[in-house]
Amino acid sequence: MTLSKGDEYPIHQTPEPVAFSGTDRNFYDRFFFNGYGPDGEDFFAVAFGIYPHLDVADAHFCAIRDGKQYCLHASRKLGMERMDLHCGPVRIEVVEPLEKVRVIVEGEGISADLLFTGRAFPIEEPRFTWRVGPRTVMDYTRMTQNGHYEGWIDIDGKRRALSSGTAGTRDRSWGVRPIGAADPQFSGGAAVPQFFWQWTPVNMVGRSLFFHVNAYGDGTPWNTRGVVAPDGNGPEAFTDYQEPMMETPLEAGTRWPSGGTLKMGGESFTFEPVGRFQMRGLGYTSPKWNHGLDHGTLKVEREDIDLQGIEPVRPDNLHVQMLCRVTSDNGDHGMGVFEQLAIGDYAPLGLKGLSDPA
Repeated sequence: MTLSKGDEYPIHQTPEPVAFSGTDRNFYDRFFFNGYGPDGEDFFAVAFGIYPHLDVADAHFCAIRDGKQYCLHASRKLGMERMDLHCGPVRIEVVEPLEKVRVIVEGEGISADLLFTGRAFPIEEPRFTWRVGPRTVMDYTRMTQNGHYEGWIDIDGKRRALSSGTAGTRDRSWGVRPIGAADPQFSGGAAVPQFFWQWTPVNMVGRSLFFHVNAYGDGTPWNTRGVVAPDGNGPEAFTDYQEPMMETPLEAGTRWPSGGTLKMGGESFTFEPVGRFQMRGLGYTSPKWNHGLDHGTLKVEREDIDLQGIEPVRPDNLHVQMLCRVTSDNGDHGMGVFEQLAIGDYAPLGLKGLSDPA
């Protein structure tokens, strides 16, 4: 049987049932969320992915308290049903498309009930198409939206209501990127892989700030955009800035940003880190919980990460979100994340080798 709940809705993109997504085994469809209190406290994040041609769904929830990152991982067989947005202890509810989304978590001593409400219409980032030699490694679209949260998080019986003013970002991305088991024939002709990524969604006063860049090893961007989105508005009110530039010092002995200065148009934004989140807690670059890996009918596991005790240059620790205070040279201020993943050579920061530190 290939018919599913999705076939009841007018959302088909091919002549086939919704259970099929073209022919590329690396097709994926993902939800992402993060949030933080007005002073940067109680950071949390969520990832939920569906991989139609691998017939797998997986989900991850993380919350930071007292220097520890508490993580919940889950994976299940998809059963060709893409409209069931649950994976073990994690469930997504679309309350109002493009505006309100709810996340519910219950398992392994970790629970939460979180309602996200967008501040403005989501921005559509430029289509990400990245080829290495003859291979199309990435080909996907992402929409990103800043907003506010209501709800609570409970870790081992200690429940905290989200602070008034808790904000954050959510995104939806879909398309093709490396997922599941690694391709043993893919090398791209290079002895060491190269990938450089920065992403900075920020909640400012009355507006949202967005910047991202993917770049080649010499620093040439292959995908970038800088946008300011005023609250309560749609794309017609967004301001795009040409050639945004981020100056990035690195923390000694790591590949993590120790801050940064973003220049867009005539405005300059300074990023001051106040905390760090390890993206492997959401499956990114995790040897065990990388996205799309097959763990059988259902597998759930908890992982607690001591943020001060990790090895910064271990490959699965390179990918971080630095929670930052952000100030503009015009006096505006806010909070947001500075996400970075630097694998391989990157000349502008003097990086060489797979994960050698600055």
